[in-house]
Amino acid sequence: MITAILQARMGSTRLPGKSAREIAGRPMLWHVLQQLKRSMMVETIVVATTTNAADDEIEKLANASGVKCFRGSEEDVLGRYIGAVQKFGGDIVVRVTADCPLMDAGVIDRVIADFKKGGADYVSNVHPPTFPDGLDVEVFSRDALMRAGLEAKLGSEREHVTPYIWKNTGLFRQRNVANGKDLSALRWTVDTPEGLEFVESAYRALGKKGSAHSFGMQDVLEVLAKNPKIAEINKKSGRNEGYAKSLKEDKEEGA
Repeated sequence: MITAILQARMGSTRLPGKSAREIAGRPMLWHVLQQLKRSMMVETIVVATTTNAADDEIEKLANASGVKCFRGSEEDVLGRYIGAVQKFGGDIVVRVTADCPLMDAGVIDRVIADFKKGGADYVSNVHPPTFPDGLDVEVFSRDALMRAGLEAKLGSEREHVTPYIWKNTGLFRQRNVANGKDLSALRWTVDTPEGLEFVESAYRALGKKGSAHSFGMQDVLEVLAKNPKIAEINKKSGRNEGYAKSLKEDKEEGA
């Protein structure tokens, strides 16, 4: 079974409550789930949130969207993923995050299809990245996830789920799915107020495609080409700033 696990929480430091922030009158998490539901290959969707009382709202949003919800540790997100798989199943696990409301289901399916060819424990489109930041997809086996859960020790490896897997190329067979053109400089995620403004503007410009969630990466690129001011809104954000922060904390703990 192919299980997509969408991690979400209300406690973001840079944009508190971002999963519930509204885009076109609906919570951001709802929009991400609508895009994920368009996948032709994902069989089960699980929202993985924390046991914090503030994340009762996340569970309500998941239930209202008709998807499963698992609640676990706030800091040990790797352990949260393992708990979700143990409870709801999944031989193939797809990792996506709740701050990507411009996610393209076609990109998700492309990475899953590559994984299903066999011969890899982990397939992503981020090593190296060539898609816009916000279209990141990681697909890995249940066995790889469980091994990471047993062996990963660093805080960054627990908080960000997959670093132990992709750092250990000698332990896990890996492949990368590349876009034809390098678009990795584009920032389509929501980590800051500017990111939220960018996505809101993109949804408005998408019009009916946005409201019907019938768009993909190419549609967004066309909108940005016609509306260059929208593209400028989120340019200052950096890629993987959260992971960089965790690496710094690893060093401080080891000092």
